Amino acid sequence: MRNALRKDLEPVASSFIVKELIDPHFDPNWHFHPHYQLFLVEEGSGTRFIGDSIKPFAEGDLVFLGPNLPHLWRSDQIFFQRDSGRITRGIVLYFSEDFLGDQFFDKPEMSLIQQLLLHARRGLEWTGPTRDRVHHTLHKLIAQPLGFTRILTLLSLFDELSHATDFQFITSLGYTNTVKPSETDRMQQVHNYVLGHFHDDISLDTVADLAGMTPPAFCRYFKARANKTFSEFVSEIRIGHSCKLLMEGKLSVTQVSYESGYRTLSNFNRQFKGITGQTPSEYVRTVRAV
Repeated sequence: MRNALRKDLEPVASSFIVKELIDPHFDPNWHFHPHYQLFLVEEGSGTRFIGDSIKPFAEGDLVFLGPNLPHLWRSDQIFFQRDSGRITRGIVLYFSEDFLGDQFFDKPEMSLIQQLLLHARRGLEWTGPTRDRVHHTLHKLIAQPLGFTRILTLLSLFDELSHATDFQFITSLGYTNTVKPSETDRMQQVHNYVLGHFHDDISLDTVADLAGMTPPAFCRYFKARANKTFSEFVSEIRIGHSCKLLMEGKLSVTQVSYESGYRTLSNFNRQFKGITGQTPSEYVRTVRAV
């Protein structure tokens, strides 16, 4: 497994990077980098990990991340199957805070954009009409040649995002990245194991052994870096998967419970409401009403 937790972008001649991603699946490695990142999912589905947030993603997912905020868009397992015929598509924009000079965004005229950049350090997601407008602008940026007009388009995009109100913060208040690049393999192995086995009973002893630690040491280690206990992490992955199944509407609540790793419906209902604030049936009615 490559050491990819800290991801450095390739040097380019332009002041920022915007490109379209078309692959069988999104990058499966949990990583971070010193750039701001705006990312729009155009096609694909799976589970999104950003800081201490775990949430399903699908077409239209739009997020803005500040520097060194760990993230991973883990495509659903079907995207990793050979000859599945599935692809993922997305548009990603990278830039550093000083790409227009050290103090450009410190000017009074840039106060709202400066606030946007500050908020991005917790991660931002847009769920309303802003997504459609940003989708159009990102395609416009990809098509534009290098030049002054391209910079103006990007600044107009920042201005629009800084005025938009249909956003939510992604990570918890006060979240900070405490993971070191040298810890890549350990955290990646934990992510991969849980994503591959959450349908089954997960043994803390097995995961701790995978990380090369005793169970008590692993629990302390994981909570310090994920801002949640390991059992909370597993529950959020399971409930995130159940949300996707409920949205598809092909299975009963009892079947969804079993497919998500719960052996009793009462425990599933309790965990589901504890994480989403709704019962499964309430969640389904809310989704269908949107």
